[in-house]
Amino acid sequence: MVSDLWFNMVAGLVLGYALGAIPFGLLLTRLSGGGDIRTIGSGNIGATNVLRTGRKGMAALTLILDMLKGFCAVWLTTYYLPGGEILAAAGAIFGHLYPVWLGFKGGKGSATYGGILFGLFLPGGLIYASVWVGALAFSRISSVAGLAAALCAPIAAAILGHYDLVAMLTACTLIVFWKHRSNIGRLIDGTEPRIGASKS
Repeated sequence: MVSDLWFNMVAGLVLGYALGAIPFGLLLTRLSGGGDIRTIGSGNIGATNVLRTGRKGMAALTLILDMLKGFCAVWLTTYYLPGGEILAAAGAIFGHLYPVWLGFKGGKGSATYGGILFGLFLPGGLIYASVWVGALAFSRISSVAGLAAALCAPIAAAILGHYDLVAMLTACTLIVFWKHRSNIGRLIDGTEPRIGASKS
C-alpha cells in the first residue's frame, strides 16, 4: 500500500539519521581517556582525527563503526522498512555530518558513505573501498582518498545500472565535498597534511 511505503520511507530516514548521528569517534576517545576529540587536531570526530591522538586502535575502530552505522541503516531498512532504503542511506550520511546532539557539527562522511554503499549494492561498496585505499596509498592524504571515493560513488551507480541511486549519491557526494572545503583549500595551497608526516 502507498501509505505503508510512505511510512517506511519516513521511518527509514529517521532510523538512518539516528544511526548516522552516533558520534563514535567522540565516544571512543572519551571512553579511552583521550578527552574531547573536538579539541584535538582538526576538531573533527572522524577516524583521521582520532588517529592524531596516537590511538591507532581507536582510529581503526572508529572507521569500522562509522562504516557499520551506514551499512546497518540500509540493512535494517531493507528487512524491516522495505522501500525506505534510499532515504535511510541519505539519513545516515546527514546524521553523521550534522548530528543534532553535537550542534550539527559532525564528521566529513567518508566512512559512513562507504557503509551505505555496501548496504545499497555490494559492487558499489567494493569500488568505493578500492578507490579510497588506492588514493590513500598513492597520496597518503586522507581527504584525497575520501574525495576520490565520493566522486566515484554516483558514477559507479550509473555505470552498474543503479539509476535510482544516482540522484541521492550525487547529492551525498556534493555535501561531502562541501564538508571538505577547508581540506580542498589546503590541497590547493599544498598544505594539507599527509598521514604519518612529521607535525613539525
